[in-house]
Amino acid sequence: MIFIKSDSEIELIKISGQVLGKAHGEVAKWIKPGVTTLKLDAIAEEYIRDNGGVPSFKGYNKFPASLCISLNDTVVHGFPTQYILKEGDIISIDCGVKLNGFHSDSAYTYPVGEVKPEVMQLLRRTKQSLFMALEVAVEGNRVGDIGYTIQTYVEKFGYGVVRELVGHGVGRNLHEKPEVPNYGKRGNGPKLREGMVLAIEPMITLGNRAIVQERDGWTIRTNDRKQAAHFEHTVAIRKDKVEVLTTFEYIEEVTKNTSLMVGV
Repeated sequence: MIFIKSDSEIELIKISGQVLGKAHGEVAKWIKPGVTTLKLDAIAEEYIRDNGGVPSFKGYNKFPASLCISLNDTVVHGFPTQYILKEGDIISIDCGVKLNGFHSDSAYTYPVGEVKPEVMQLLRRTKQSLFMALEVAVEGNRVGDIGYTIQTYVEKFGYGVVRELVGHGVGRNLHEKPEVPNYGKRGNGPKLREGMVLAIEPMITLGNRAIVQERDGWTIRTNDRKQAAHFEHTVAIRKDKVEVLTTFEYIEEVTKNTSLMVGV
């Protein structure tokens, strides 16, 4: 069942998304060589709880942390650990906040110091694919239009589009219908209706699209060990233009010199 949200419910998700965006911004201040990923997780959890929210991920199907922290060839669902960030890493931070009964969900992939030019291009283009997808996330289009937009843009650069992991509806539950793949055909899939709230989240690989799951039952990495990028916004479907309920504003106040300032 696809839940249609009222304007007041969408506003509550947007308030949750502001806390989430600010938590991301606090984490962004610490993304540099020498910092452990457990430190990043602690910063996010403290900020979320101090501002009245609950980390959506912590305890979700026994997930142990507030952040999914995915490094280099890890696509998604990595655990925070004692790993110390080093120059040339890339790190995806995926976070959710539950506030006033509603979840928000967003992700951002950062370079740690200087990274290889082709890896920086992967980050920039993955982020761009998200914003291109937002352009077609309007009432009357279909879920397939979102996936088609992402897929056709990134595949022209030779990148892989992960198939096994998808975006999703968001609301009172962290994961709701419909699923939102990052690949597809125009005109296919559920019709987008005003009031639907979706997490759109391209997961794109520098090599082929094959993935493997580690023995921890969570961590997903690329089969060829090449880097992967992940960007995500929670959005509300409207008649003429998508309403973005999460924000990268606070991240980009911190990271304005990293050449990832694309999108709208």
